[in-house]
Amino acid sequence: MDVLDEYSGHTDPGGAAIRRDLDALTITKVSVGPMDNNAYLLVCKATNEALLIDAANEPDRLADLVGAGDTRPELRHLVTTHRHHDHWQALGAVAGMFQTRQIAHPLDAPELPIPMDELVDQGDTVRFGEIELEVIHLRGHTPGSIALVYRGTDRPHIFTGDSLFPGGPGKTAGPEEFTSLIGDLETRVFGELPDDTWVYPGHGDDTTLGKERPALPEWKARGW
Repeated sequence: MDVLDEYSGHTDPGGAAIRRDLDALTITKVSVGPMDNNAYLLVCKATNEALLIDAANEPDRLADLVGAGDTRPELRHLVTTHRHHDHWQALGAVAGMFQTRQIAHPLDAPELPIPMDELVDQGDTVRFGEIELEVIHLRGHTPGSIALVYRGTDRPHIFTGDSLFPGGPGKTAGPEEFTSLIGDLETRVFGELPDDTWVYPGHGDDTTLGKERPALPEWKARGW
């Protein structure tokens, strides 16, 4: 797989991956499957230990993303942001290839195709190598949707699954779920993180909280 070192936030299905080099870790984004799902490989630079967010599809491409040979990162953790099937089609295969530790929220874990090794909730931390990711529970797109925050030295970085995209929150089943999600986004994301926070969604291009924040009143008025 081709990996470009110029990080734009945009990837194409079947196209090259893009890598972002931060002080303590690298973030590599790739689009997989027919629904243009994003998968993110995070590698601790100090230990070469890795974590994959959403083994969504195309397990062979995800294995290529990890790489081969003695210098490839050691993939130990798989985080699934939520239970919708397009985000875990490669979960069992990738877990089998790399003998990883599976992580998800307890409300969505029973719907996933293999057992989880670790259940996480609001305020918990996921650790790999010397990297810590904060867990944010965003209730609404699914009951157990989670986001992960890395507080980098340059800016925070948040992986939002299908709970936040450029242009608004993810789809919900009705007004109650929408109210729950928009409330969690307001208090737990926009209320806690600065405008320069980089947003890595489950589909499509990246954004920042600063680009999206002015539209919050419009999203609330639009409803589900």
